[in-house]
Amino acid sequence: MSQSPKKPFRVAIVGGGVCGLACAVALQRAGVSVEVFEAAAAFTEVGAGIGLGPNAIRVLKAIGVLDEILKKTNPAELRPKGFRFYSGLEGHELVYDYPIHPEDASISMHRAAFLDALVGAVDPRTTHFNKRCTSISDSPTNPARIIVHFADGSTHEADVVLGADGIRSTVRSYVLGGVGAKAAFSNTVAYRALIPHAALKAAGFKTDVSDTPACFMGPSKHIVVVPIKNGQLINVAAFAARYDVPIGSQLLSEGSRWVEEVPREEMQKEYDGWGPDISALLRCMPEKASRWSVHVVHPALETYAKGHVALLGDAAHGMLPHLGAGASQGLEDAFVLVGLLSHPEANLDNIQAVLQTYSQIRRPRAQFVWDASLRAGMTYDFHGEQAVPVNTLREELQDLWKAVWHYDLDGDLIAAVASLRQSGAFKAF
Repeated sequence: MSQSPKKPFRVAIVGGGVCGLACAVALQRAGVSVEVFEAAAAFTEVGAGIGLGPNAIRVLKAIGVLDEILKKTNPAELRPKGFRFYSGLEGHELVYDYPIHPEDASISMHRAAFLDALVGAVDPRTTHFNKRCTSISDSPTNPARIIVHFADGSTHEADVVLGADGIRSTVRSYVLGGVGAKAAFSNTVAYRALIPHAALKAAGFKTDVSDTPACFMGPSKHIVVVPIKNGQLINVAAFAARYDVPIGSQLLSEGSRWVEEVPREEMQKEYDGWGPDISALLRCMPEKASRWSVHVVHPALETYAKGHVALLGDAAHGMLPHLGAGASQGLEDAFVLVGLLSHPEANLDNIQAVLQTYSQIRRPRAQFVWDASLRAGMTYDFHGEQAVPVNTLREELQDLWKAVWHYDLDGDLIAAVASLRQSGAFKAF
């Protein structure tokens, strides 16, 4: 549970997903007063599986919740898993077997189980449900305070507001002054499902995906399969993209929802002509499949902070999921924010400088991963071409995750503190 507050300021976190809850737990354990406001009636996560790379594992360990998370899955899941890339077409040629290194331990697990671990670590007295944020405003009586407005007509006042409210973020509108605050359609759709591994094998699926994630690649499409729950379930995400139009230039048709149920036949038509394992997999998909129109934050935000308000996670840099790095980037955001807000020299007088420094430090890193995720999807999809030489694909897949997984986040925090000291915002005692 939380410590007695050590800081003279109060933090409100809008959004109780993975990113918001991880930030709340870490702030509470550091002695910072924090309240969490979640739009839903209970903490819930959208999506089936979550991948946590070595960089995310280091953050979870640093904020003291890794053990709780491992209790919600098989602890043996924390291990290097590699990644295999196959052709999705006839023959299913193994294109590249991503090498396994001891330092690359990661976790693939059900999102609900991951969130449940965080829920058990946060102080329940500080969580509030059915609180859908509709807007953010400056306090009319104290311009240093921020008011969060909710759909039920209630409000909450805080010294710091952190927007962890996802890709559809309302807090982002405040930070950007309402200009360019909407998410953009990425021209990519994803069909998602969980399939029992036994059912997949019974359908004639031959490729071994029992303990190693795999990606089946092809023209403008790819399918990622990730084993979870000790290999009993296979988390499937089948992507189809357009590369003839720029991101953000196309809108969904009128009345379309971001997530819709579509007949299985739509997927089978999308992957017509692919290899036998893909045909078998698609036969195992639900009769009514879930189709996600993937949205991203684009163009990149010029800042993640304004005054006493900051964004983190998908609200700041929602990206394509092709490196499985979105959640990890949100956790990195939380690590830096918590490190700065709980720093002995952080106080009410320098909060604005603290949040701006957070933004300056995190933006280049998050945008690098955003760009890398886009490039990865293009590689999986043969750059929209009918065929790409195997040697070219292998060159592009080599070291795909190296810069994402092995990053000096501690160095970023040190650099942020040094910048605050140089500017005079932090003054060593």
